[in-house]
Amino acid sequence: MVKLTKIYTRGGDTGKTSLVSGDRVLKSAPRVAAYGSVDETNATIGLVRLHTNGDVDEALSRIQNDLFDLGADLATPGDDFETTSNLRIVEAQVVRLEQEIDAINEQLNPLTSFILPGGSPAAAALHLSRTVSRRAERDMVALAEVEPINPAAIRYINRLSDYLFVLARHLNDYGSKDVLWIPGANR
Repeated sequence: MVKLTKIYTRGGDTGKTSLVSGDRVLKSAPRVAAYGSVDETNATIGLVRLHTNGDVDEALSRIQNDLFDLGADLATPGDDFETTSNLRIVEAQVVRLEQEIDAINEQLNPLTSFILPGGSPAAAALHLSRTVSRRAERDMVALAEVEPINPAAIRYINRLSDYLFVLARHLNDYGSKDVLWIPGANR
């Protein structure tokens, strides 16, 4: 367990931060950008949870914990993705998201158009989380172009945006209150 007794260390005052390995890197480094976007995704899910309860809230709580795992994974450089000594996203976390996406999607009205972010407060907030998670995915892919990262981590963030999309539809009365795009409506 992590124990934080001092919040500021002055270690970042020169524009660098420490990775799990102890290496110091610029705060503008692709690795830091990637786990920063994951952290931002987590924060937006925290806002979503202001509007949820029950099973949905429990699922989002679990996802927030997974996102901390993902951040730790991204903050750990190297290409050893199988050793249990490092905290890494594992395939079981990806599979769980896929199973939940399938279960939620079975209950939804079929899509007849693209969806505009909106509907209920929870759904609108989920759409924001979805777009931030897509940015995290882009940052992770950019990192993967220059350094090795856990392939399961990219699969997880990709599935997460899909999960947030179907969950938003679920919270819009199974899609019946989705806000649909009307192409060219304001020409």
